[in-house]
Amino acid sequence: MIATRTLRRARILIVGCGDVGLRCVTQLQARASRPRVFALTRRSERVDLLRAAGAVPVLGDLDQRARMTRLAGLAATVLHLAPPQKDGDDDLRTRRLIAALKTRRKTAVPSVPVPKKERGGLAGRLFRRASSKAIQPASRPFSAPKPSAIVPERTWRARRAQPFAAVRPTLVYASTTGVYGDCGGARIDETRLPRAANARAKRRVAAERQLRRATARGALKATIARIPGIYAGNRLPLARLEKRTPALAASDDVYTSHIHADDLAAILLRMATHGKAARIVHASDDSELKMGEYFDRVADAFGLARAPRVSRDVAERELDPVLLSFMRESRRLDNGRLKRELRVRLRYPDVDAFLRTIRTNTVRTLPPHP
Repeated sequence: MIATRTLRRARILIVGCGDVGLRCVTQLQARASRPRVFALTRRSERVDLLRAAGAVPVLGDLDQRARMTRLAGLAATVLHLAPPQKDGDDDLRTRRLIAALKTRRKTAVPSVPVPKKERGGLAGRLFRRASSKAIQPASRPFSAPKPSAIVPERTWRARRAQPFAAVRPTLVYASTTGVYGDCGGARIDETRLPRAANARAKRRVAAERQLRRATARGALKATIARIPGIYAGNRLPLARLEKRTPALAASDDVYTSHIHADDLAAILLRMATHGKAARIVHASDDSELKMGEYFDRVADAFGLARAPRVSRDVAERELDPVLLSFMRESRRLDNGRLKRELRVRLRYPDVDAFLRTIRTNTVRTLPPHP
């Protein structure tokens, strides 16, 4: 009975099980159904960490297609959280993942005994000819024999069975709102056309197109989450504030959107069960802050000095190009589809709601006044 219950448990594969992936594992382990979670990793040193979190580690590498074949039919739900490779305009990792998931596994065709009286004549010759042929390779679709052929009934029923276990998984892809490029601070929804301005965002656009085409072909059912800046207790710009890295002056500052890592994990799991095929959803909270305002509120919550402000011209000369790429894009996200279709209730509706918990915990841990 225990083995039967184990086989009936839902299976979920997490590709790219980093911080958000581990939070997904934790939330899945807290469910009464306790689905079986597999986590793809290419680093053997993470095996113990994943196993301790409650996931089954699967060694594989999205950069090596030969090591991806074991993913075929492994799980009916896939959370694709891995980023693209670091160069090029195409996302080759997503392309390899789609190819691996749609690969069909070989299964043995059952051997059906045929009575002696049916083995002679034309029927017997057809049966022996069919039995001598090897199973077709996975790359070729199986074509059942025509019913008009003179084949014994028991043999026909056996050959009629599909010899490959085809699985059409549901895939949730973690994309980025960077695909929109600079929107001049405008409020946008999911119908806004992508205008990626850097190679990193262009690879995300390529991945989205691959997944939507695969959905149209029926190879899988993909739903896409476009994610803004992720924050959590371990993902705050404290090191930047301590280094006194400047932010843009208010007149040059840009709007940024945010989502707490725990809320993001809950959104991704909700999309796996309630997301529509080829649908795009903004995984964003209700915050409408400029980047400098966000840094100021984090600094105030932790008692740090606020970041100095500089003009855009000074920032272009002094700041790192990667950091500057985020300072060139301004947009505000509409998350109505998230609430209307998925009916998600955020644990932290905005950044201030999370920072209030930081202040409360800080007050509770202060030593008593002498």
